[in-house]
Amino acid sequence: MTALATGCGGHTADHTSAKAASSASSSAHGMDGMDGMSGMAMGDPSATPAYKISGASVVKGTFKLLDTRPPGMDDVKGTAWLAQGSKGTTVTVSLTGLKPGHVYMAHLHAQHCSADNGGEHFQFEKGGPAMPPNEIHLMFTADESGTGMTTVDNSRKTGKGAVAIVIHPNEAQDNRIACADFDF
Repeated sequence: MTALATGCGGHTADHTSAKAASSASSSAHGMDGMDGMSGMAMGDPSATPAYKISGASVVKGTFKLLDTRPPGMDDVKGTAWLAQGSKGTTVTVSLTGLKPGHVYMAHLHAQHCSADNGGEHFQFEKGGPAMPPNEIHLMFTADESGTGMTTVDNSRKTGKGAVAIVIHPNEAQDNRIACADFDF
């Protein structure tokens, strides 16, 4: 578990939660109702995407491949959006070139992609729990064409503290596939 805990700059509790969630697929209502994970929203593919949040300030970033990506992930492309408005923060990811049927996890990060592939996870309370709602995580399963898209909401605003988002396979969280910087 140590390798996984350090892979995306998170903590063991974060990756234990992610492992528990990997056995469930991204339903139309995300990961909200799972045993032990109540209140830890990690994605809803049917939610209003961040770029459509009325009255919100929206930034976007384009995913760039990282050298830490696992073999066979050279065609991954996508975009991430982060919206901040009266209801908090909404994050949406949309990617292609993923392995069909595989589960993926994305986290907001506190450093730009050029700084240690995004560095540590963004946390609302630094040093607090390494899971939602203190961190923003998105989890989804790629469809049969290798496409994945999901949205997650958090009632708090990140401000300009969350400057990047990193995606990786859920089963190998130390293998960061791609990172996107947000253009504030």
